[in-house]
Amino acid sequence: MVIVMDTDTIVAALRSPAGASAELLRRARRKDFILAASVSLFMEYEAVCCRPEHGEAAGLDRSEVGQFLDGLAHIIAPVDVHFLWRPQLRDPADELVLEAAVNASAQALLTFNMKHFATAATRFGLSIAQPGAFLRSLR
Repeated sequence: MVIVMDTDTIVAALRSPAGASAELLRRARRKDFILAASVSLFMEYEAVCCRPEHGEAAGLDRSEVGQFLDGLAHIIAPVDVHFLWRPQLRDPADELVLEAAVNASAQALLTFNMKHFATAATRFGLSIAQPGAFLRSLR
């Protein structure tokens, strides 16, 4: 199974190591499923996770946030974006998440922003879920 995680879920994993998003990263590391991202999506992960407020909330310094991102890069399967499907979403910033999921032929896109992705996900036959619900579905 291939999944793509929206940036909000990656930030949740950084800020809350006991939460569902962090557990999903641990499971991806164990190869329970494939976590995929395009280069542009990973660059967004990096840009957002490096914001000072996220490191502070997690109790991590810049170096430790860098280690988190290095570990994330190690477990992600790269996605080549062959087709741009824009515009599909109301928020242009979300387009790269959808493009990664579609180009990866992902079975699921995990996000806390269900409303923004619902219509487009259906159009592409892509399941969307919040991290906790997806984690429960794996049990």
